[in-house]
Amino acid sequence: MMLDEIDEIVKSWYREKAQYEWERLQQDPYHQLEFIITLHFLKKYLPKTGLVLDAGGGPGRYTIELAKRGYDVILLDLVPELLKIAKEQIKKAGVQNKVKQIVEGSIDNLSMFENETFDAVLCLGGALNHLLDERRREKAARELIRVAKKGAPIFVSVISRLGVLRTIFLRFPESLKFCKHHWEVGDYIPGVHGRGFTAAHWFLPEELKELFERQGVKILEMAALEGLSSHHREETNKLYENQKNWKLWLEILLETCNHPSIIGASEHFLMVAKKI
Repeated sequence: MMLDEIDEIVKSWYREKAQYEWERLQQDPYHQLEFIITLHFLKKYLPKTGLVLDAGGGPGRYTIELAKRGYDVILLDLVPELLKIAKEQIKKAGVQNKVKQIVEGSIDNLSMFENETFDAVLCLGGALNHLLDERRREKAARELIRVAKKGAPIFVSVISRLGVLRTIFLRFPESLKFCKHHWEVGDYIPGVHGRGFTAAHWFLPEELKELFERQGVKILEMAALEGLSSHHREETNKLYENQKNWKLWLEILLETCNHPSIIGASEHFLMVAKKI
């Protein structure tokens, strides 16, 4: 497939799923884990103030949260329908003065921004997964690093290749015949390699680390975003009913989420890097 065909597949999916994408991270306690654990690491590594780029930030869930915390934020995404929701939610949250720009664009072309513009750069929720061409992933990594100031943190979260295999096993057994392809290649095109999502490249933790290390950054930390709860949605949601146990479990998740044996098996994982 041509690159523009892949982009259109991705845009079409998120065009139809725009409202779901806004609700995704808050729809139930299980999905909240991705948001909670990401925010934990944002708080840990973000500077106290500054200008943040939320690249591929979709409907603006992280943009709004960081704006509420006093950061100036620029939101960029490929899909106009997601940005429309972001504008509505930013206004609803009353943080318009902290969101400096809302830009339609791709994470592999940040030419509208000068070198070393941002005090921190975010690329969360799997935006990098939707670049199936390896050269575009390389370019996106270079661009995300280029626009970050020296010493700035860069946060990238992606969908895990091993996590996808477990998802197929649990939810899409009719697609088991594609598991070898997913494991060895990591690319997924809907209708060709099964069903259930848009065009994507699934990452291994070492693959993501190497992609960014080649561009000259220092990896500070890796973390599983669903951690030990990964693929246990029903059990996690049930646990939430007992708030004492929920708080205890969150503590365990935060203490164990950077263990190497857990990172790659989670549905999503996060990389925190530093521009050197």
